[in-house]
Amino acid sequence: MNGIYDEARIALHAVWTRRWLALGVAWAICVAGWLVVSQIPSRYESRARVLIQMQNVLPDSMNGTPGDQQKNIDQIRQTLVSAVNLEKVVRGTDLANTVSSDRDVADRVAGLSQAIKITAQQDNLFEITTSAASPKLARTITQKLIDIFVEQNLAGDRSSTTQSVRFLDSQLEQRQKALADAEAKRADFQNRYLGSLPGTGSVADRIGAARSQMAQVDGDLAAAQSSLGAVSGQMAGTPATVAGAGGTAGSAGPARARLAAIQGQLADARARGYTDSHPDVIALKGQLAAATAAARGEPLSGGSAGAGSTPNPLYMSLQAMQADRQAQVAALRMRKAQLQGDLDLLNSKLAGDPEVAAQQGEIERNYQVMKDAYDQLLANREQVALRGQAQTQTDAVKFNVIDPPTTPRTPVAPNRMLLLTGVFLAGLGGGIAAAFALSQLRGTFPTASRLENASGMTVIGAIGEVVTRAQSDERRKRLKLFAGGTAALAVAYVLLLGVEILQRGMTA
Repeated sequence: MNGIYDEARIALHAVWTRRWLALGVAWAICVAGWLVVSQIPSRYESRARVLIQMQNVLPDSMNGTPGDQQKNIDQIRQTLVSAVNLEKVVRGTDLANTVSSDRDVADRVAGLSQAIKITAQQDNLFEITTSAASPKLARTITQKLIDIFVEQNLAGDRSSTTQSVRFLDSQLEQRQKALADAEAKRADFQNRYLGSLPGTGSVADRIGAARSQMAQVDGDLAAAQSSLGAVSGQMAGTPATVAGAGGTAGSAGPARARLAAIQGQLADARARGYTDSHPDVIALKGQLAAATAAARGEPLSGGSAGAGSTPNPLYMSLQAMQADRQAQVAALRMRKAQLQGDLDLLNSKLAGDPEVAAQQGEIERNYQVMKDAYDQLLANREQVALRGQAQTQTDAVKFNVIDPPTTPRTPVAPNRMLLLTGVFLAGLGGGIAAAFALSQLRGTFPTASRLENASGMTVIGAIGEVVTRAQSDERRKRLKLFAGGTAALAVAYVLLLGVEILQRGMTA
């Protein structure tokens, strides 16, 4: 322990004896270091946070592909620090006063690309950080970037919508001409070959539809002919007149009037198509039988019975039904003849030109493709135009500046107070190290024990230094000078710290 203590005392004594060297080295290091620190430019950071809110006034199906707006915002955010945008920043801020040529602009753009950082904090929230040589310039650059962001998104969306509508209009015009040509070919083919055949589609489809309709007409015709035969049979068994009073010989009583009313109801039911098994017909037949028996026993008033006759209402109703069935049969026969004539004409044309079916299929396919493409383009055009109106009249993307660009009060780099302190400590340490190193280079023996160890001989005694009064006064004076030099170094350090604090306060 005593050895370590002695070595420490020896080292301190060696440094102290060379204290002027230590002070000079300390001053040299501090002055050089402080000059270097003073030349380091200050960097100020301005920060801003922007929130983007999607406002869809249209249904999701009309807003394009899901995530298109978010993708556009991401692209704008990524390209915000492009060379073109940074050139706008240079020419729109105070940096324009520092450029005189395109090369200067390129240098400023390269510096800004390293000084601007955009960080996404969430899907629709991001932060812009800008570093500059002055607080005002840093804030101005950040605000300019926000303005460019808003301008690019709104103008970009509306410009792309306008271009899309213009492109779709040109495509619609071309498709409309092609569709008109296809419609003309289709109409000409139908007029020449298909005529009045029913149905749609190819020749084979229309022939099949015509034959199916002919089969239906044949069925309807057979049913109409059967109904006509039934009505004619009923007419054959129904008298044209019924017994009654003629002229002024007499008049029918209540029973005969009821009989005529029931016969009229029965004729009306048969005209509606009711069969003999229908409940209403069965009931009317029962009433007819009772009314007939009552009418036979009722004498004619004002004359003798059988003096005249009246038209049978049932016969007249059957006669009207017969005329209706005959007209129906005639119409069905005409329709059948028309369909058969169209089929015969088409078959004769097909026999003369076998490629008609293939030609018609090609025409139909081309027409359908053209029509589908035109309809799809028209629907897309309407959606794009509606989106454009929504973007023009509303804010599809709303920008909220959560934190406006800040005006920094203190530089983020460099930390001059820390650097000044580091240079001061380095100067003190360098001076002490220089003095100690010089003491190790010189071959002196500060103690008798070290001389014994180095020579191997016993040291009998040691004589201390004898200092005269004049030498003591001179040493005291030099000690004061050394203290003054050391204090001056400390005062210089404190003054530099004060200047740095004052500059920060003035900047804020």
